[in-house]
Amino acid sequence: MASPTSSSVRQRQPTAVSAAAQQDGEHDDQDLLLLPKDQQDEAPPQPPARRSALSQALNSTANLANLLPTGTLLAFNLLAPTFTNHGACDATTALLTRGLLAVLAFSCVLASFTDSLKGPDGRVYYGVATLRGLWLIDYPPGAPPPETAKYRLAFIDFVHAALSVAVFGVVAVRDKNVVRCFYPAPPKETEEVLDILPLGVGVLCSLLFVAFPTRRHGIGYPVST
Repeated sequence: MASPTSSSVRQRQPTAVSAAAQQDGEHDDQDLLLLPKDQQDEAPPQPPARRSALSQALNSTANLANLLPTGTLLAFNLLAPTFTNHGACDATTALLTRGLLAVLAFSCVLASFTDSLKGPDGRVYYGVATLRGLWLIDYPPGAPPPETAKYRLAFIDFVHAALSVAVFGVVAVRDKNVVRCFYPAPPKETEEVLDILPLGVGVLCSLLFVAFPTRRHGIGYPVST
């Protein structure tokens, strides 16, 4: 027969366990109160979803103009209707349109070899990449030159230059005035090629831009802070 003492001990054990759990809960509440109010309300941050290279490329294809220097794109949109006579080209306007496209394509190549940096005074200075570094164009002549060895010319710059020209070609071919200037009445096969080929080239260039992103922020491109 169990004694009254052992029975009372068994009755007190659950009470002691519940008291310890209550104390732990109070400690957790106190730790929560010690946190700032904004951290109490915030949920734990979710890891950002990774986008595949194909989805990024398709998104870039929808905005191919963002891969070009803004000045080149603006000049093309302003001058193409005038040079092509709104698609009704003769021998002279066709020659002028070819010259315009060549100059703008060269500007895309040149912009791919430009870069920018912030000087000691906080201003942004532009330059051209060389084998030794960055040749600054508008840097004050009397000021001590900054270190520009990390901006030296690389093979990837030539790849980006070729891709920029290809993207500009896609934008030019998709312009109705340019197409009417050189192909006023294209055959059905040529029209199909003009519809499909630019899209394929655009997707390929976007994939390469995503796989090999440029670190330069040259003339016509946004400057990183």
